[in-house]
Amino acid sequence: MRIALNEAQAAARRGEAPIGAVVVDEASGAVVARAANGPIALHDPTAHAEILALRSAAAKLGNYRLPGLSLFVTLEPCAMCAGAISHARISRLVFGAADPKGGAVENGPRFFAQPTCHWRPMVTGGVLADESAALLRAFFQARR
Repeated sequence: MRIALNEAQAAARRGEAPIGAVVVDEASGAVVARAANGPIALHDPTAHAEILALRSAAAKLGNYRLPGLSLFVTLEPCAMCAGAISHARISRLVFGAADPKGGAVENGPRFFAQPTCHWRPMVTGGVLADESAALLRAFFQARR
């Protein structure tokens, strides 16, 4: 999660919402991919940190399915990202701060609890949540 926080800080320095993600091989602990939020710079509304990290991992491994991998992200994923996590068959999702407004895992639509969800990762929320939330608060307070 520390690597994801570093990615989030890099996003903030570029003026992007400070969200970072890391894909890790569960067997070896090796980092497969890492990414920071990039919708503004990439002119792409889908360029959330999770999506970018999943794309990078899939390209590196040559497979759109990513079993045996964990995704660490600093903020609870939105519905779009939860859908991508499910389609990628990520084994484990670990996130930092909860997102009562836009989250879709423990909040909002609770994507993985829906009967139409075909793949559900193991989920652990609240890891380094205070640090993740503080980074987000500071970033948005500076913009108000």
